[in-house]
Amino acid sequence: MSTLARARCQAKAHPLAMDAVLAAAVLICMVAGSFVEPRHRDSVSWALRTPDSLSLVLMALGAAALVFRRRAPMTVLALTGTVSVVESVTGDPRAPVAMSAVVALYTVASTTDRLTTWRVGLLTMTVLTGAAMSAGSLPWYAQENLAIFAWTGIGATAGDAVRSRRAFVQAIRERAERAERTREEEARRRVAEERLRIARDLHDVVAHHIALVNVQAGVAAHVMDKRPDQAKEALAHVREASRSALNELRATVGLLRQSGDPEAPTEPAMGLDRLDELTGTFRSAGLHVEVARADQGTTLPAAVDLAAYRIIQEALTNVQKHAGPQAKAEVSLVHVGPNIEITVLDDGSGEHETQDRGGGHGLLGMRERVTALRGTLTTGPRYGGGFRVHAILPLKTRTPTGEDPA
Repeated sequence: MSTLARARCQAKAHPLAMDAVLAAAVLICMVAGSFVEPRHRDSVSWALRTPDSLSLVLMALGAAALVFRRRAPMTVLALTGTVSVVESVTGDPRAPVAMSAVVALYTVASTTDRLTTWRVGLLTMTVLTGAAMSAGSLPWYAQENLAIFAWTGIGATAGDAVRSRRAFVQAIRERAERAERTREEEARRRVAEERLRIARDLHDVVAHHIALVNVQAGVAAHVMDKRPDQAKEALAHVREASRSALNELRATVGLLRQSGDPEAPTEPAMGLDRLDELTGTFRSAGLHVEVARADQGTTLPAAVDLAAYRIIQEALTNVQKHAGPQAKAEVSLVHVGPNIEITVLDDGSGEHETQDRGGGHGLLGMRERVTALRGTLTTGPRYGGGFRVHAILPLKTRTPTGEDPA
């Protein structure tokens, strides 16, 4: 830490002591100046003189008042201005008592607003200069009288400049702190969004395959004794579903690696081009699924393609889990104008219809995916039984923040 910085820290820690030092310095300057007498005859010259006792008392009072200039700046200015006026009227020759008033005026200007500085500065300048010009043996245009006018103006101007700079520095500091808080909040928001995205992907992957594993394991346990061939086939489906789950988990976790890792994902990205493979896994688990597509020739952005795949996957998983063993599902994709519409229907029955399938995170994850793409999602029971999931996804993947989620 430099000497100047250390001095500033000490001044902030002990303001009264620093003001006492300043008052002592001002008193020394005033006393030293009171021993010098200017002469204005043929040329400018200086002579020594002895100040009278009243001037010494006024100088001491003015300097002592400066010790409290931070606590009561207006009161200190009024006191120092009063002793300066008394010195202007009684002093012959005058002692520089007005120096204390100039310091007090500087303090007022540096701690108040500009309008108050103008008013108090003009009043102080008028009173001190008027008293100096109208009283004493010197003519009104004497150099000492004009010096009072100039120094009071300099004190007010310097104090206002210091106040303006202090306010400017404070504004910059507050702006920097606000920008830092904004960056931290943005970082936390991005982390939360990334955690939500990872949780959503993991839920979609795990829920789908675990549901298939659960169904096939139940079938195997049911027919193990009577039909071992069918049990063997069900266990093969369990093995295939678990392998697919592990592969998708590996691909999802691979996205969490650092950007400097040399390895790239080798699994193909999930999308509607793998819809047949997806519905095949459900058919092998015993769910009757029909697919109707009217989106031929439509090129989907990566984000929309993935969201469509995940919505169908989650909807069929819910059918598998909640709709009952005899349920049938219908999947339709239609390209309508600037959107692609996805509908998943089932004719299942059970308590899940009255509960609106809202007990888990599946519908919440679908809604978050659709909202991120500025689409719409409608879910709910069908009249006469069953459940309906309808999503409209725009082909332009502009998010609310103006970024491409792909």
